[in-house]
Amino acid sequence: MGAQVNTFNTPGVKEYCHFLKEVEDAQKIRRSVIDCFERAVLPDLSDEERRRNLHFVIVGGGPTGVEFAAELHDFILEDLVKLYPMVKDLVKITVIQSGDHILNMFDERISSFAERKFGRDGIEVQTGCRVTSVSDKAMTVKVKSKGEICSVPYGMVVWSTGIVTRPVLRDFMDQIGQNKRHVLTTNEWLRVEGCDGVYALGDCASVAQRRVMEDISTIFKTADKDNSGTLTVKEFQDVIDDILVRYPQVELYLKNKHLNGVTDLLKDLQGHERKEVDIEGFKSALRHVDSQMKSLPATAQVAAQQGAYLSSCFNRRQQCQETPEGPLRFRDSGRHHFRPFRYKHLGQFAPLGGEQTAAELPGDWVSIGHSTQWLWYSVYASKQVSWRTRFLVVSDWTRRFIFGRDSSRI
Repeated sequence: MGAQVNTFNTPGVKEYCHFLKEVEDAQKIRRSVIDCFERAVLPDLSDEERRRNLHFVIVGGGPTGVEFAAELHDFILEDLVKLYPMVKDLVKITVIQSGDHILNMFDERISSFAERKFGRDGIEVQTGCRVTSVSDKAMTVKVKSKGEICSVPYGMVVWSTGIVTRPVLRDFMDQIGQNKRHVLTTNEWLRVEGCDGVYALGDCASVAQRRVMEDISTIFKTADKDNSGTLTVKEFQDVIDDILVRYPQVELYLKNKHLNGVTDLLKDLQGHERKEVDIEGFKSALRHVDSQMKSLPATAQVAAQQGAYLSSCFNRRQQCQETPEGPLRFRDSGRHHFRPFRYKHLGQFAPLGGEQTAAELPGDWVSIGHSTQWLWYSVYASKQVSWRTRFLVVSDWTRRFIFGRDSSRI
């Protein structure tokens, strides 16, 4: 089902802006770019009208908006100005971002580099600005720091400010009792909450990770096998693996606090090991663990891993019903049939144009430049679904390098 573009109910956005969500959007954008140049070279236009037609505005400074701005800049600089040399000095690209920086979900080094590179390329970045309305020839922008409202004339606007739930999914959420939520919610096994046999993945849904503190009493009771009212280190170690699988935030907490193992949580305030803890001491040891919970990003990387996870579960359903592989059911008896979905972040790329890309990879490794662009090429090609599509993508890149981009109107 996916999601749709979030317009934040801004007047005029649906009528006058282009989006970056569906295949049809790409075709419309391509036609509009060519039309802007065709109109700009008409002989009876003033310079002011030509500048307006050749002003391309991208609203949203996230990865999608930044990549589009960079690609549009390359398309114009490398191809279109050769066909329309008389207006090359009138072209302007502007990125409008409501936050303080573009690519603010990336490492600060990448965000700063992107802003500097856009500055060198002549792409104007306006941060701390919010679009309040859009008309057929201009948009109204509010500068947050000064409270000023100004009018920005444009030739084409691309709106890339995030996503929101589709109406059909909103109706479904009303039917299953999720009407108070912003997005369709699933459990850690990607099963829609309140619906048996219905699963959701990708950007149409969000995984609701269960909190440790919601089950803290049942975890303690399960681990306290002798019902002594206290928990020894040995008893805690017997359920450690199940806790780490069921509650991934525990492992993240240990890494962030540089703890050697889960048993370090049971140490007292002075760092001395305790032979046993009662329920209050157990709650105190785990009370900050849930602070590491994070929502999964609405990216293709997450959706691909969720799809692979679900297909694996469906293919092994009968086997896992007979021999469960999941963690203990702390609120019930037995084990879960499957291990819960665990997202593994493999890094993220931000193409910045001019054959340069920024990458943020696991291990706090940041790479920026031409070599990273080739890494992006290899990763992008390897993620295609078949050798046929890999060949088509690579051949398209090769054709572009040799002959340039096709600028014919479709």
